[in-house]
Amino acid sequence: MSGMRPTGALHLGHYHGVLKNWVRLQNEYECFFSVVDWHALTTEYETPGKIEENVWEMVIDWLAVGINPGSAKLYIQSHIPEHAELHLLLSMITPQSWLERVPSYKEQQERLKDKDLTTYGFLGYPLLQTSDIIIFKAGYVPVGEDQVAHVEMAREVARRFNYLYGRDPGFEKKAEKAAKKMGKKNNRMYFELLKKYQEQGDSQALEKARAMVEAQQNISIGDRERLVGYLEGGGKMIFPEPQALLTVAPKMPGTDGQKMSKSYNNTISLREDSNNVEDKVRTMPTDPARVRRTDPGDPEKCPVWALHQVYSDDDLKNWAQAGCRSAGIGCLDCKKPLIDAILKEQAPIKERADEYLNDPETVREIIDEGCESARDMARETLVEVREAMGLDYD
Repeated sequence: MSGMRPTGALHLGHYHGVLKNWVRLQNEYECFFSVVDWHALTTEYETPGKIEENVWEMVIDWLAVGINPGSAKLYIQSHIPEHAELHLLLSMITPQSWLERVPSYKEQQERLKDKDLTTYGFLGYPLLQTSDIIIFKAGYVPVGEDQVAHVEMAREVARRFNYLYGRDPGFEKKAEKAAKKMGKKNNRMYFELLKKYQEQGDSQALEKARAMVEAQQNISIGDRERLVGYLEGGGKMIFPEPQALLTVAPKMPGTDGQKMSKSYNNTISLREDSNNVEDKVRTMPTDPARVRRTDPGDPEKCPVWALHQVYSDDDLKNWAQAGCRSAGIGCLDCKKPLIDAILKEQAPIKERADEYLNDPETVREIIDEGCESARDMARETLVEVREAMGLDYD
């Protein structure tokens, strides 16, 4: 399961960092790809009018790069209200401290100082992300390294839910009775370590508690297995713990040499006008040592060289390296094959996008079908969740 926020035109950074990977994964796994419009509201709540247009533009971009609705389910988050219900139920059991410690919480507040992000929605968006993932019982979540902490939180929430609601009748009382047989000191230490593991995700606490139980000589094998199972969340596993599927992607440089990002205003969009592409690449900064055409340069100090890492084969990179260091080629000479490569990459994407732009009904049908399939699965999960929590009053 993966998703993207509809916050504007997708760019080449999205393509090389996320979408090419999605195209590959859709042929290897059952995939759910979500337009996470509620997530967009966490930072764009003052200007929600932009979101609708961005939703459909983004779906067209997905289809244009090769996401196949026959292989993957494409849907809009807000069209699956079960997401919101699961988010609400998970919020009842998730400690506030778990949300506050997510690294991106303070990082985003610092980066987006112009926005008021002191809202519950912004604080709780990692939990909504958890709901997105576990509602489909996803085994893998393709992410970059900066999102691993979010997947880890989803694992902890799933583990805590299973711990609280996946018990067989009487399991907890039996485990507590077994713990008392270890003596007062060990009993107290067992539950202290259990709390650290279940509430803080402290894996070392789990190992210490497991070793302590295994070392007990005065309890039966059955009690020992029960106590270890209690530690690990034994009982019915309602939610599997999702794993981060790290994506190996080149760092896509923007037109100023920084990472390509809308917030830096340095992007080349997937469907950028050809003349704009040429202008943006031609005006990219280069090695400041190359003041004149005859001055030699150092590719490692040139933002354009980072683009060669993405688009050029070894022969072309060798040509660029040698020509730069010897001043045998000028900076515009070095940029020309990159312009050609980007335009060549964009051509089929633009062609497919035009087909969908001229046929909006097909795009909406694709999303409607994806939403229907996704919602059927989400409903099944919510039935299980309500039963586990004792909310099935019918």
